[in-house]
Amino acid sequence: MAFLGTIVKGAVNINDKFLTVNIKNVYRSQSNTLKKLIKKAVRTEFGRTFEFNHLLKSRDLVKDFQGTVPFYDYNSIYKEWWHKCFRGEENITWPKRIKYFALSSGTSGAPSKQIPVSPDMLQSMRRAGIRHFCTLSQLKVPSSFYEKNILLLGGSTHLSQIGNVFEGDVSGILTKNMQGWVYNFYKPGKVISLERDWNIKLDQITEEAKDWDVGIIAGVPAWVQILLEKIINHYQLKHIHELWPNFMIYAHGGVTFEPYKSGFSKLLGKEVLYMETYLASEGFLAYQKKYKHNAMQLVLRNGIFYEFVPFNEENFTSDGEIRDGARVLTMEAVKEGEEYAILISTCAGAWRYLIGDTIRFFSVKDYEIIITGRTKHFLSLCGEHLSVDNMTSAISIVSGEFGIDIKEFTVAGIPYDNLFAHKWYIGSDKKIDPHDLRDRLDKVLMELNDDYATERKAALKEVFVEVLPNKIFYDWQEKIGKIGGQHKFPRVLRNEQLEDWQRFAKGKNYSFTR
Repeated sequence: MAFLGTIVKGAVNINDKFLTVNIKNVYRSQSNTLKKLIKKAVRTEFGRTFEFNHLLKSRDLVKDFQGTVPFYDYNSIYKEWWHKCFRGEENITWPKRIKYFALSSGTSGAPSKQIPVSPDMLQSMRRAGIRHFCTLSQLKVPSSFYEKNILLLGGSTHLSQIGNVFEGDVSGILTKNMQGWVYNFYKPGKVISLERDWNIKLDQITEEAKDWDVGIIAGVPAWVQILLEKIINHYQLKHIHELWPNFMIYAHGGVTFEPYKSGFSKLLGKEVLYMETYLASEGFLAYQKKYKHNAMQLVLRNGIFYEFVPFNEENFTSDGEIRDGARVLTMEAVKEGEEYAILISTCAGAWRYLIGDTIRFFSVKDYEIIITGRTKHFLSLCGEHLSVDNMTSAISIVSGEFGIDIKEFTVAGIPYDNLFAHKWYIGSDKKIDPHDLRDRLDKVLMELNDDYATERKAALKEVFVEVLPNKIFYDWQEKIGKIGGQHKFPRVLRNEQLEDWQRFAKGKNYSFTR
């Protein structure tokens, strides 16, 4: 096996240099990507409807594409186009029949979304994954590290068949279609990865964990932390490194890691390297390439064309819906520090698709981004403009000051005294006075956000905090069928989701008094 590690390390070093994408003209590169997408989809129903054959003759392809194809969110593109793909029809928004559909976590609405995953998208995701893996060449690790197991804590590879299509978590679809050589390193292995029951899967992994030598773990923070706690308790360990001494790298994504970091570090016997990824059901969009900061580099030349919409009231409604005529920028026109929503056109047949995430450019030169939240996960009842970025920053500050681990939290906007209030539900397994927590959280938010501070003196009359055990958050996710895999708890609750959450908590005998 030592010989195998040497081979893999050498391949990583060579491929990192070979796969590095140095782009002098980002606009030209993205224009070429768009042209390839349009050319491949020219004979699809979508391509015929929007006359892709004429677009290919355009002298300004990007401008004419933007003037021809409208914006889509999930509901509009599924209703108009993707439902045909799901029925097994061919050549709708992408050539041939789509076999796989990824069930998104659906944090912005109750139902899971069915996102098409084409063979081209599978290849795109693999390519991005290999590029990310090859960034390990920056680390001075011994060849033996490349022989260690890689634990991918994802969804089941036992996909649900509906007619002629299969649906499941995107991580399960990717694992099911992994290249054969990866199984030499992959854990939990083919048998356990088939398990659909998340709790049974964690039990099986725990039983097998003693026989593995894990160097890398990848997965959503909440589920990885629960697994590590389970293993530590089962084997009566002080920390996970007593069992897996070579565990060196944790690749995370899906949510901001900061709220989990303090609790996660308590499970370790030594420092590990944290690497962030931006793998969505719609595509592998970005990954952390440099280890000295947390920004991620957008994946270019890989079947995805990006557009950016300034995330403000001019372009979005108070419910996070994109407005007709919203101002759209391509990559050469964006600015550092400003917040944008992302539109993507992809090799799976998404076109000018509002993926729902908001980002900020850390470096325009290196096209590096930081995820700041969701277009529908913000609160602006009266102009307070409270983003997920504000929320997670405040939670990180107060959890450190109070010496508690806040793994999960969510916020709702509610009517109060003919005006408005915010209601926070905060997860902590340590007893704490909610009034003290509320006062400090409110003060920190006013320091972080001037608009919030202004509205706290006006229409935002009150802030309420309810402290709950972390388990209730995960129990509710299990109840609605969104546990494990890529699923995460929504940071903002509205409408039916909020009502369901409150009913569930009351049924569990938790008090939800304001």
